[in-house]
Amino acid sequence: MRQVSDFKKLLDGYRLVTAEILYRMPDHPKLLQSYIWQDFDMAPKYPVLGKFLDFWNRELDGPIHSVTVGTRRVIHPSEFVRADFVATIH
Repeated sequence: MRQVSDFKKLLDGYRLVTAEILYRMPDHPKLLQSYIWQDFDMAPKYPVLGKFLDFWNRELDGPIHSVTVGTRRVIHPSEFVRADFVATIH
Protein backbone atom coordinates (compact mmCIF):
# COMPACT_ATOMS: atom_id res chain seq x y z
CA MET A 1 0.00 0.00 0.00
CA ARG A 2 1.30 3.45 -0.90
CA GLN A 3 1.78 5.89 1.98
CA VAL A 4 0.21 9.32 1.50
CA SER A 5 2.61 12.17 2.29
CA ASP A 6 1.86 14.40 5.26
CA PHE A 7 1.64 17.42 2.93
CA LYS A 8 -0.96 15.68 0.76
CA LYS A 9 -2.96 14.83 3.88
CA LEU A 10 -2.93 18.50 4.90
CA LEU A 11 -4.24 19.54 1.49
CA ASP A 12 -6.99 16.91 1.76
CA GLY A 13 -8.24 18.44 5.03
CA TYR A 14 -6.41 16.40 7.63
CA ARG A 15 -5.46 18.25 10.78
CA LEU A 16 -2.75 17.79 13.34
CA VAL A 17 -4.59 16.29 16.31
CA THR A 18 -3.26 16.07 19.84
CA ALA A 19 -5.09 13.96 22.39
CA GLU A 20 -4.37 13.69 26.10
CA ILE A 21 -5.48 10.28 27.29
CA LEU A 22 -5.95 9.85 31.02
CA TYR A 23 -5.97 6.22 32.06
CA ARG A 24 -6.00 4.28 35.29
CA MET A 25 -2.88 2.46 36.37
CA PRO A 26 -3.54 -1.32 36.20
CA ASP A 27 -1.91 -2.00 39.59
CA HIS A 28 -3.23 1.16 41.28
CA PRO A 29 -6.70 1.97 39.83
CA LYS A 30 -7.09 5.12 41.95
CA LEU A 31 -4.10 6.73 40.20
CA LEU A 32 -4.39 8.39 36.79
CA GLN A 33 -1.56 8.50 34.27
CA SER A 34 -1.40 10.82 31.26
CA TYR A 35 -0.44 9.81 27.71
CA ILE A 36 -0.09 12.30 24.85
CA TRP A 37 -0.97 11.04 21.35
CA GLN A 38 -0.42 13.07 18.17
CA ASP A 39 -1.09 12.31 14.50
CA PHE A 40 -2.83 13.67 11.42
CA ASP A 41 -6.57 12.98 11.48
CA MET A 42 -9.86 14.13 9.96
CA ALA A 43 -12.27 16.15 12.08
CA PRO A 44 -14.94 15.75 13.37
CA LYS A 45 -15.02 11.90 13.44
CA TYR A 46 -11.25 11.35 14.04
CA PRO A 47 -10.97 7.85 12.50
CA VAL A 48 -7.21 7.54 13.20
CA LEU A 49 -7.67 8.41 16.88
CA GLY A 50 -10.63 6.02 17.02
CA LYS A 51 -8.49 3.15 15.70
CA PHE A 52 -5.80 3.95 18.27
CA LEU A 53 -8.33 4.00 21.12
CA ASP A 54 -9.81 0.69 19.89
CA PHE A 55 -6.28 -0.78 19.93
CA TRP A 56 -5.75 0.62 23.44
CA ASN A 57 -8.96 -0.94 24.79
CA ARG A 58 -8.22 -4.27 23.10
CA GLU A 59 -4.49 -4.65 23.87
CA LEU A 60 -3.52 -2.55 26.91
CA ASP A 61 -4.35 -3.10 30.57
CA GLY A 62 -4.89 0.50 31.72
CA PRO A 63 -8.57 1.43 31.29
CA ILE A 64 -9.14 4.86 29.75
CA HIS A 65 -10.62 7.45 32.09
CA SER A 66 -10.97 10.37 29.64
CA VAL A 67 -9.69 11.75 26.34
CA THR A 68 -9.19 15.46 25.62
CA VAL A 69 -8.71 16.38 21.96
CA GLY A 70 -7.11 19.53 20.59
CA THR A 71 -6.87 20.26 16.88
CA ARG A 72 -6.04 23.01 14.45
CA ARG A 73 -5.68 23.14 10.70
CA VAL A 74 -1.98 23.36 9.94
CA ILE A 75 -2.48 25.00 6.54
CA HIS A 76 -5.33 27.46 6.04
CA PRO A 77 -6.53 28.25 2.51
CA SER A 78 -5.40 31.86 2.97
CA GLU A 79 -1.88 30.72 3.91
CA PHE A 80 -1.34 28.42 0.92
CA VAL A 81 -0.32 30.38 -2.17
CA ARG A 82 0.52 28.77 -5.50
CA ALA A 83 3.59 30.28 -7.17
CA ASP A 84 3.08 31.40 -10.78
CA PHE A 85 6.77 32.10 -11.38
CA VAL A 86 9.98 30.76 -9.86
CA ALA A 87 13.44 32.05 -10.79
CA THR A 88 16.97 31.59 -9.53
CA ILE A 89 19.37 34.54 -9.56
CA HIS A 90 23.09 33.90 -9.10
